[in-house]
Amino acid sequence: MKTSDCLFDAHPDWLDHTLANYANSLPEGKTQLPDGTRAIHRAVGVLELCPPADRPNPNQEALIVSAGVHGNETAPIEVLNGLVTELLNGQWTLACPVLLILGNPPAMVAGERYIDANMNRLFHGAHGKAEYHGLPEAARAQFLEEACRQFAAQHPHNLCHYDLHTAIRPSLREKFALYPFVAEREVPRAQCDFLLEAGVETLLLQHREGTTFSSFSSSVLKAESFTVELGKVRPFGQNDLSRFTGISTALRRRMSGLPPVPPTPPHDHLAVFEVVHEIINSGASFRFHVPDDVANFKEYAPGTLIWEDAEMKYRVGHSPESIVFPNRNVPVGQRVGLLIRPQQSLGA
Repeated sequence: MKTSDCLFDAHPDWLDHTLANYANSLPEGKTQLPDGTRAIHRAVGVLELCPPADRPNPNQEALIVSAGVHGNETAPIEVLNGLVTELLNGQWTLACPVLLILGNPPAMVAGERYIDANMNRLFHGAHGKAEYHGLPEAARAQFLEEACRQFAAQHPHNLCHYDLHTAIRPSLREKFALYPFVAEREVPRAQCDFLLEAGVETLLLQHREGTTFSSFSSSVLKAESFTVELGKVRPFGQNDLSRFTGISTALRRRMSGLPPVPPTPPHDHLAVFEVVHEIINSGASFRFHVPDDVANFKEYAPGTLIWEDAEMKYRVGHSPESIVFPNRNVPVGQRVGLLIRPQQSLGA
């Protein structure tokens, strides 16, 4: 019997098994690869992989890699599925413990960003708020937090989490990462080099703790965490995966314990932005003056009116500001977008 059959029944791969069982509660499944690597299917869409105890872990790390927290962001899901298939087929050897997560299987099946609530606003304890009581996505977020806590308890040293996404709108910078806020923390050079290796050349420093998956793992688990945006939303089967070879290659290297790849010019530095203003839907009088079709990183000149309500008007300050994640169609109290400014470059 093939190793994949032990984990995924008769399904050809992890993704097919996840989509077929999106509504099921399955018992935990375990198997061992021919090389001694342990594979544990914790739940639908949650797979833990651990090399034998006597195998060297040259980079001395453990990884959590997630995708599909938004169900229609399919390319990173396909990337992770491809890496799992390669590993189970013996194409390379695992060197470090890895927890792989497909976040929102029901939304993946539906081809939607989410079903009842935006799951990437339900972490860091937000799933316990009254307005989310009884929602399956809140329960899933709580379950994923616990799975990550257990993994972190077993592997507390040099833990990293990469939450992979694609954007719902075009972006003037196709690939970019967000670094969750932790007071007095600076971005390690090794993490900058990894992002550059993955083809990510823009970094956004967040200004406060949030309720995203990466903010949870960063603040609670003390992981080096990033939300990584890798391109544009497309349905399953319609992704040009050649545009995602950077992240696939970089993750494969990390998982197999190969040494870091030094960045080379001209791709040897990160353009870094900082948040200067968070736009929140304040209620009935709120008006957002950014067009619905605007691209991420669109720059606005000083004095431009961005939003207003009955109490105030927000205009761009003394220097240009760019918009990311603009979305007027969010509930009252949630984020409509972020305004950012260039800060510096990190790298050579």
